[in-house]
Amino acid sequence: MSYQDITYTVDEGLARLTFNRPGKLNSFTAAMHLEMQHALDAAAADPQVRALVLTGAGRAFCAGQDLGDRAVSAGAGAARPDLGESIEKYYAPLVRRLRAMPKPVVCAVNGVAAGAGANIALACDVVIAVESASFIQPFCKLGLVPDAGGTWALPQLVGRARALGLALLGDALGARQAADWGLIWKCVPAADFEAEVDAVARKLAAGPTLGLARTKQAIDAAAGHTLDQQLDLERDFQRELGYSRDYAEGVSAFTEKRAPKFAGP
Repeated sequence: MSYQDITYTVDEGLARLTFNRPGKLNSFTAAMHLEMQHALDAAAADPQVRALVLTGAGRAFCAGQDLGDRAVSAGAGAARPDLGESIEKYYAPLVRRLRAMPKPVVCAVNGVAAGAGANIALACDVVIAVESASFIQPFCKLGLVPDAGGTWALPQLVGRARALGLALLGDALGARQAADWGLIWKCVPAADFEAEVDAVARKLAAGPTLGLARTKQAIDAAAGHTLDQQLDLERDFQRELGYSRDYAEGVSAFTEKRAPKFAGP
């Protein structure tokens, strides 16, 4: 597939997916969603891809929905759009793809992340933001609720009080405070940002891919499980992973006092 609104590359086990509408602050259109779906499916299916970096071109990560896109806008006299259909067709599948990706997903927030852009970032596994970035939930200014999983992710990450403050007031949250609150993994100065993202992504790409995938699944399942259910899940995952080549390599590397060379599933 030829991409117009994103770029997608694979190099040495690391896939990089970049929102590429810098003139529109990388805001979402229906066309960009379709390209994202294709690229994420390709990354999930490609055995050569062992980690994915998601970022934005230009000065923004993603400003959320492009309100001028015909899929969600209505001109004078036109029928009002069904925003629920937009969620069902585009945003919900995108969040599900990111959460279910069988490889680690690093989100490099290079600038403002607003609306669905902020919540797509929070659907990733490790979020690293440049110091000048900010996270904004502007839905309240449009009479809407946070979408793209925002009403689920925000209270999970920062608690009810802070989630409501962000959602009801729509104020920008700086990257440093976002890291302090536990909304993201790390805030990094601009001079170190690209090197930090690359180092983290390559570390994950060299890791035990199946074990990392099962760790993602276990952490995500915990919110809806009792302790007994979670203990059973850990048992099942550990049984599976104990038979893997990567576990055998990890044990051998530990006993031989050397760095492991994981091959992935």
